[in-house]
Amino acid sequence: MSRLLRRRKPMAEINVVPYIDVTLVLLIIFMVTAPLLQTGVEVDLPQAQAKTVSQDNTPPTVVSIDKGGQYFLSLGGGNDEPVTAAELLIRVAAVLRYKPETKVLIRGDDAVDYGRVVEVMAALKKANVPSVGLMTSPYNAE
Repeated sequence: MSRLLRRRKPMAEINVVPYIDVTLVLLIIFMVTAPLLQTGVEVDLPQAQAKTVSQDNTPPTVVSIDKGGQYFLSLGGGNDEPVTAAELLIRVAAVLRYKPETKVLIRGDDAVDYGRVVEVMAALKKANVPSVGLMTSPYNAE
């Protein structure tokens, strides 16, 4: 009867081994997927002092121009695909036909001739793009 009257003391330790296992698995998953998320065309953006544009739910369509003057198109945050000037206008017009609220941004390399960027802007205006934005990297005052 004395055994029944004695109670066991509550255990004050938490077994953290399963939490450590889950944490390590998540760490490995993030380490493997992080490099895959940073894909795109290598472009040295010009620096400018400007406010960042507010992000809405619709990802923008980004037209990139690399050092060699080749065009790349990224639709809705996807990978940059090389396109010709004619393909660029057709595909941007198709996107805006289905989603007119989509923003169109130009990401031109710092070494690209300014006239090349203006040509793309003018062509996008002819394709009935309501407004075209220019992407820059943040200005570093040194």
